[in-house]
Amino acid sequence: MPTDFISLFTACLIAACAPIIARIIPRGLVPETVILLLAGALLGPHMAGLIELTDSMNMISELGLAFLFLLAGYEIDPRSLSGSQGKKGLATWAVSMVLACTAVYFSSSFSLSHIDGLAVAIALTTTALGTLMPILKERKLEGTQVGNGILAFGTWGELCPVLAMALLLSARKTWQTLLILALFGVLCVVMAVVPSKARKAGHGVYGFLHRRRNSTSQTFVRVTVVLLIGLVTVSAVFDLDIVLGAFAAGFVLRYIIPEGDHELESKLDAIGYGFLTPVFFVVSGAKIDLAGVGAQPGLLITFICALLLVRAVPIVVALSMGRDAKALSMHNRITVALYCTTALPIIVAVTSLAVKSGAMAQDTAGVLVAAGAITVFLMPLLASLTYRVVDAKPIEAVQEIVENPQDIRSILHEHLELERMMARQEIAARMAAKARRDAGEEAAWEDVAFALQRQSQRKRAMDEMLDFARREYAAHEDDLKELGEKADITRQAAADRTAKAAKAFAQHLKDGDWEEERRIAERAVREYRRHMHELGKRIDDCHLDDGK
Repeated sequence: MPTDFISLFTACLIAACAPIIARIIPRGLVPETVILLLAGALLGPHMAGLIELTDSMNMISELGLAFLFLLAGYEIDPRSLSGSQGKKGLATWAVSMVLACTAVYFSSSFSLSHIDGLAVAIALTTTALGTLMPILKERKLEGTQVGNGILAFGTWGELCPVLAMALLLSARKTWQTLLILALFGVLCVVMAVVPSKARKAGHGVYGFLHRRRNSTSQTFVRVTVVLLIGLVTVSAVFDLDIVLGAFAAGFVLRYIIPEGDHELESKLDAIGYGFLTPVFFVVSGAKIDLAGVGAQPGLLITFICALLLVRAVPIVVALSMGRDAKALSMHNRITVALYCTTALPIIVAVTSLAVKSGAMAQDTAGVLVAAGAITVFLMPLLASLTYRVVDAKPIEAVQEIVENPQDIRSILHEHLELERMMARQEIAARMAAKARRDAGEEAAWEDVAFALQRQSQRKRAMDEMLDFARREYAAHEDDLKELGEKADITRQAAADRTAKAAKAFAQHLKDGDWEEERRIAERAVREYRRHMHELGKRIDDCHLDDGK
């Protein structure tokens, strides 16, 4: 028992310190999730030994995983999955699965005819959407085109691998698994439809729960926890991964409350992100043997590269096809793909199944889990670079440095300042737009213009115009120089005429012939006094009206 409390206290201490450490790191490059994973690995049983992987800690970790996917499922609008991006997301996952199976088939370390090969193939197609949700919240990507793309592709990258695990890695026959999944789906539909109808009809039970929602009973939170634990329990009883039950609970909750409930969301965030979910990440990190991972660097690097080829490349291709391809610029497509290549929880689950069946060594599973943990740091980092640094025009910066290597410091400073300015403008525009939406006002034309300028087609048009201007300047450089010389001559002539006129006016004043100028000045003074008098009367009238 003391061991459990020491481990839990250590995990909670790490969770409390993680936001502070993340804030200290410049530009927020390291997400809190990475800090939790790394701290767990350093203080876990393979290193310092302050965190022991007891049954109690594993149970709390499982609850954290469940809450993580409940919140991820709740964030998703089911209607978005039937849209064009949702259909692309499903098709892209199928392509990723084919590529993953092909890669495993030609691999000398794994075999598709055994559980280990199937487990690796499934792991290569995953997206850790639950892990990404805190990162997306931190970086304020929710509601943006990039954020919506991550949700559309990431949902299928989370759900389909879970279903593939149930079908391909189960000891049951396929028809039995399909029957269980069908019954599970029917149960989810019933749990969604019945409360939804009761809510719309204003049933007495719903009214009672609504009235007690903010009391000490916290009825909505308790019912949500019952929904979550119930579906997770059903998943565990029928030997399905608990991620499926938690994800389904999020979908059901969103169906019951399609417009959302900010009070309930804040309370669930407090339970999940405040306590249970950080413990899950710390425990996941504690399971990683850093020494064992260092013994197989080739497998680690190969798996990460395979994730990029199998998962990221098809997403970029899918986003570049269709009528809505121009909605995202190329660097934003790459951003979506990199975020969707983040993988961890499913890798933990799928390798655990392979290890339990005796088809995969624990050391190999640890390397794959470590690779998933690295993607939680690496992919969001690369995505943040493609999302932000591209605004600083890095290619142009490199060209300028090649042409003027002695000015490298000033060139880098100029482009970094440009990137910071664009970031500040975007944040200010978002805040202004949110304030207007909250006030029920339409977006100002400046915000709309800024949004249009940020779109890729406008940026491309501007770049093309600049390139055209550069080419024209290079082609007519001599003519422009000649015109410049003529302009200098013209400016000099204008300056001479101005000097002569000033000299003549000074002589005019010196001779005393300035009666006309004096009359104009007196008239201007009289007009100014009359204007101030009328303004004072209007102010007095306003004060009298306020007094009434």
